[in-house]
Amino acid sequence: MVEGGAYPAEEGGLVFHPLDQFIVRPLFGDGPISWYTPTNVTLWLAIAVLCVAALFIFATRNRSTIPSRSQSIAELLYGFTHKMVEDVAGKEGLRYFPYIMTLFVFILFANFLGLIPMSFSTTSHIAVTAVLGFGVFFGVTILGFILNGPAFLKLFWMSEAPLFLRPIIAVIEVISYFVRPVSHSVRLAGNITAGHAVIKVFAGFAAIAVLSPVSVVAIALIYGLEVLVAGIQAYVFAILTCVYLKDALHPAH
Repeated sequence: MVEGGAYPAEEGGLVFHPLDQFIVRPLFGDGPISWYTPTNVTLWLAIAVLCVAALFIFATRNRSTIPSRSQSIAELLYGFTHKMVEDVAGKEGLRYFPYIMTLFVFILFANFLGLIPMSFSTTSHIAVTAVLGFGVFFGVTILGFILNGPAFLKLFWMSEAPLFLRPIIAVIEVISYFVRPVSHSVRLAGNITAGHAVIKVFAGFAAIAVLSPVSVVAIALIYGLEVLVAGIQAYVFAILTCVYLKDALHPAH
């Protein structure tokens, strides 16, 4: 979320640019952006990684029976994710707990860092969430074939359905399966983008004296909602990953 709001229009009134906060800009200079150019996205992705590393390295370095606040947060995140993986994917899914834990904590920190004024919300960009979503999709699909071989295709064949409906259901299941990475990534990026854009719009209205008190209250309420959304979207991404992992481990309906 970056600073901004309303700008004076040439013909009077105010002009809002709520999507300016999502523009990718180079960190150094104003030249063209290439794949190797350090940008604001690069910076805040790196900050998210450093925050995660700092929490789990420094908070647990001097573990004690009576945990410190940072150790309590680390243990809470660990226990919460461990239980989620076990409940959804079963005992076998715990082998892949480190991957899901990494995804969950990284997205959680990236979402919360985006709520800091003058920061950049990396998970609002589909380029970032698509890498995460398609990474889960390809990883789970490859794992499914490695563990089950051709039997993984039972995921698309509902043997309990009437025989004449099975081919139709199989086509629907295949389509829905390949839509998974798209919905997985778009859901996260869309929710984060929408919330930040709404905050920016109300911040623009705050420039109008008559609407300023109402805008300030609205911003506070929406910001509180966005804090919840940041946590919920990280949880949704992680639990859907657990569901997809369960399909790879146990493909038969």
